[in-house]
Order: sequence, then structure tokens, then C-alpha cells
Amino acid sequence: MTVRSRRETITFQHPFRIRGIDRLLPAGAYEVITDEEMIEGLSFPAFRRVATMIMVPAAAQNAAMEMVSIGSVDLSDAQHIDASGPHD
Repeated sequence: MTVRSRRETITFQHPFRIRGIDRLLPAGAYEVITDEEMIEGLSFPAFRRVATMIMVPAAAQNAAMEMVSIGSVDLSDAQHIDASGPHD
């Protein structure tokens, strides 16, 4: 099975929340990693998303960053809320 990872940086203008992370995250740039696997048996290359992770400041004081698995829809929802203005 062929798997590929895509990395992108997403910027939040306001503090935000994402489902699956139990704390408010500060505004800033965040690295998002998406793993996709190739769909076998097609006559053209096609991939499906199998995982989405985001790098966030660690909750523990002794670590700088942590990778957290999130839903792609939850990430999209957080981006739309951020674009509409500041929220608590």
C-alpha cells in the first residue's frame, strides 16, 4: 500500500479550539500533516485521507510541541470560525 504525507502551514489569527484538544490554543502558525493512502485498482492515481495531525504547543512543561490527531472536518470548522473573527 502506497502512503504519502503532505505538510502545510495553517495560520490562525485568533486563539482557537479544535475538537479533540481540551485547551484553547494561541493564535499563530501551525503545521498540519495529512497522511493519504493510494486507492488500489484504479486506472489513475487517487488517494484517500487516512489521518490528519496538527503540531501544537505541548501541554506538558517539559516538551516544546506535540502532534495531535484531529479530524479534517474539525480543522475546517476551526478555520471557518477563525475567519469570522475572535471567539473565546
